[in-house]
Amino acid sequence: MAVRRGKADDPTTRNEILDAAAAIMVDEGYAAVTSRRVATAAGVNSALVYYYFESMDGLFVALFRRGADRSFDRLDEVLASPQPLWQFWDFVHDPSNSARTMEFIAVANHRKAIQAEIADYSRRFRKRELELLATVLEGYGLDPERWPAASIVLSLSGISRFMLIEQAFGVDVGHAETIAVIEREIRALEGERQP
Repeated sequence: MAVRRGKADDPTTRNEILDAAAAIMVDEGYAAVTSRRVATAAGVNSALVYYYFESMDGLFVALFRRGADRSFDRLDEVLASPQPLWQFWDFVHDPSNSARTMEFIAVANHRKAIQAEIADYSRRFRKRELELLATVLEGYGLDPERWPAASIVLSLSGISRFMLIEQAFGVDVGHAETIAVIEREIRALEGERQP
């Protein structure tokens, strides 16, 4: 692959670098994300990785922020949809989102700048989830004392991530039954999932 020099201020080049880093991270794990590998995958000179992001921490933070911004936008769409609970379950249960989150957790264990970024984002995202989901649940007439939005968010997100971890080890005992219980409860409120 010919290496393209790229214009230093070209946002397309910056996005191509981020796309390349994201693909490597999902396919091979965060440890495979090196400046050389990212530059090769993006078809740019490796110096451009540092031009745009200053360091690998800067690259990981930018990659995380881009995904976080997209998640905020998607969350608003999901919980404003005609079937917000189905959409929310699909959103938190999406294996690609969960896999990416798990990789960022692994990065954060080794890079403190990433840890601080994830903590800040997670607080803001959880606050938004709770605001939106509480409104949805209230619209269904559910008692917030009996069905607190925080418990539902944590339960659905936690179950989904835990299943992903187990699947990585080839364990799926109880997964189908757990999914069936969750989807039965959503179906009781919203009916069958619409396409």
